[in-house]
This record gives sequence, structure tokens and C-alpha cells, in this order.
Amino acid sequence: MPVRIPRLLSAALISAGVSTIALAASTQSLTWRGDTVTANSVVKGVAKAWQSSGHGSVQIQPFNTASGLDAVSSGSADIAGSARPSDGSALDSGLTFTPVAWDGLVLITSSQNPVSSLTMQQVHDIYYGKITSWAAVGGSAAPIDVFAVASPGDGIEFSLRKLLFGRGSQPVAAPRLYVNVTQLEQSIMLDPRGFGVTTLSSVAGNPKIKMLRIDGVAPSASSVASGSYPLFIPLYLVYNPSGANAAAAKEFVDFAQSEKGESALRSHSLVPYGAGAALVAMDQSRRSRILAEVGAHASAEPTQYAAAPSRPAVAAASRTAVAAAPALNKVSGSVVAAPQLPSLKNLHGDAFTQEVAVNRDTSFAKVTAEAYVSHSKVAGAKATAKRTAETKTESVKKVASAEKKSARSYRVGSGETLYSIARKQGVDVAQIRTWNHLKDNTVRTGQVLRIEAR
Repeated sequence: MPVRIPRLLSAALISAGVSTIALAASTQSLTWRGDTVTANSVVKGVAKAWQSSGHGSVQIQPFNTASGLDAVSSGSADIAGSARPSDGSALDSGLTFTPVAWDGLVLITSSQNPVSSLTMQQVHDIYYGKITSWAAVGGSAAPIDVFAVASPGDGIEFSLRKLLFGRGSQPVAAPRLYVNVTQLEQSIMLDPRGFGVTTLSSVAGNPKIKMLRIDGVAPSASSVASGSYPLFIPLYLVYNPSGANAAAAKEFVDFAQSEKGESALRSHSLVPYGAGAALVAMDQSRRSRILAEVGAHASAEPTQYAAAPSRPAVAAASRTAVAAAPALNKVSGSVVAAPQLPSLKNLHGDAFTQEVAVNRDTSFAKVTAEAYVSHSKVAGAKATAKRTAETKTESVKKVASAEKKSARSYRVGSGETLYSIARKQGVDVAQIRTWNHLKDNTVRTGQVLRIEAR
């Protein structure tokens, strides 16, 4: 089973900038928690219709999918929102997942980016680190800044990776991870080179975000409803049939599928699930077609973490978070509330670097540091090479040789990672590890590293 992000305390939600919204005052109150997309596109509208129909209040706590499912399982919330179905884990098996709407996964970039369309193969290759420059897809000669939300804790990321790679826990070449889609979208708006995934209902009408066409088809409510836009997914409401408010929670889920509930869904560019019979019928063939197109095939999600305990943690007010995919032994990056799991160590870096494949089919290309590092040389080495070419003198060759063998030290600053240092120094992550005899990508503030000139 994929790694579960720990339950979050109310204080953690507040510190992470998550708002709690009470839509009405009532003695019969339901608490909803889940991903921000489902909160904004599904729950707010349905909850208002629910309350105006004479029902009780709904307290909305938007954060991410994993926090919602964990809260419903533990009893601290009555209903969760999820952009993925049950993953078959022991935790999910006790919950009831009800699909209520169809939404479109949309690949987004800044409105300033000239690229407007990608093929499915290009999307796959960008996430897999095979395409790293916008120039390779018709854009400017600039690196693609791939942003993601920690998966498999996030249902949107899980669903996209399931479509592209055949499993939702597939590692991808995303150097920066966010705690939820809202924060990812905010970063995309500020970065002309940014790239990430969200949903149609979340960004439709946002002039600062460009939704990319896939294989020439633009995402829209109509193209999702017809199935012509290939990246459609169901959104789920989830409750615990053994929970204290199970009857009221089920009533709310049923209301979301009523005429009033469906009207609220349509107002947010969603297709009510009941109106998508054609999508249900074509779902499996659509998945097979995408996997065949990108050269992948479906594989089972790992189950080795099924017994891992959930541990409460307070999340800092940070833009980034990390979750580990089971095929990664080491993940480096900025961390918020890293889970303490028995087979995962040192969750600290910036880029997913897969050195040893575990439970991974051979049809998936190996993701290594080469997908993320800069291959440019440091200025001193470039200058030396130029002088050598111009003079062809033995003395300059000796200087070049001395510079190549020379080393300098670099002190790790606050918030820096092995990946960011490698990019700054114009070397590979693997080289820094070799020069400093590091066993993984973990570095600490104040640590002195040896950096050799190329």
C-alpha cells in the first residue's frame, strides 16, 4: 500500500494556512476533511444546498486526500474528499468510497508560457525526467520546473500517475513538492517555467494559469463529459460506516447525488457521476490505450506499508512537503512532518532519486539524478578550457589539469539540498556524493562539502 501521510492536528491545519469553514449553525454538525480541490468544487456547493434544504451544518477542513481519509478512519472527521478510489489498503478497506462527480486532470503552466499543447507521451516523459526543457515541446530554451503534490498522499497525483505509469505510487522527476494543489497552483502562476497537475474544476477561468491541451483536445466540462479529453477521473466522498455519525454522513453523500446536489456540481464545471455512464463504459479501454501509447502497463500497488502506524504530527507553515514512493529508499527535499516508517530513512532532499528499483516493473525507465542535474560546467573550468583551446601551450594545459584536480569546500546553507547545491555548482548529485563519500542525498545545515572542478 502507498505510504500514508500522518493525521494532522487542528493546530497543524491552521499553521499550514488551512481554513475551517462553518457553513451553518446546527446541533447536527458534520465535519468534512480532504483535498482542497474536492473542498472547493464539490463540498462547498453541495454543503450550501444541503443546509438550505433544512439539514445541519458542515464544517469544512480542506488540506489533502491522505489527511481526510485518515481523519475519517480515526473518527476525527465524518466525511472525506478523495480524488482517487480506495487503494485496497487495510485502512481504506473499512471506508465507503462513493463517486459523486467526474472531473478532468489538467496539466498547467503559467499563462506567460508559449506552450499550449502536449502529447500524452510528452506528459509521461516530462514526469519521468526524459524531457527537461520547454524547447523539446515547442517552447523556449528553459528548463521545465516540474512541481507536484506529495504522492501517494494526494489523490490527484495518485490518479495521474496511475493513468501515465500504471500505478499511483510511481516516483516522478518533480524536484519540488507541495502539501496541496492550492499551493502548487500559486507557484505555477509565479513561474513561467512551471508545470504541474490539478483539476479542471480548480482552475477553470483562472487567467493566470494556462490549461494545456492533451493530444490536441482542450479540457472542458463538455470534453470531459464526452470522454474526448482523456484525463478524466471520478471524485469521491468517503465515510466510515462504523463512525459515530455514519447515518448523517451517508445522507450527505446521497444528497450530493440528488438533483439539488448535481446542480451544485455542474456550477463548478463538474459532471455528476450519474451522468457519466459513457465514461464508466470507456474507462478501462481508455486506461489501456494511454499505457500502450506511453509504453507502460498497469502493475499492483506495493503493500509492504500496510501495517505502518499513523502518527500525529504538527505541520510547519511551509510551501513544501514530502511523501515517499515505495520504490525509493532515499528521498531528498524540504520536509514537513516526515512519516517515521520502518523501511524509510532520511526523508530530506529536493529531488526524487531512484538508485535501486524495488517492486518496479522493467517497463519503467530508471529514474536517476541525471533527470534533475545541470550539466553546465563551472565558470572557472569553462575559462580554462577556452584558454587551452586558444593557446595550445603546455603551461596552460598544466593549469587546466591543476584546476580540474583542485577542490574547494562548500558550506551547506539553511534550506539547501544536495540537488540545489549541485545545480548551483554545475555538477551532478552523484558526483557530490562520490566526492564526499555520502551514502544518500541527505545533507545538513552547516555541513562542509568537497566540490571538485570539472
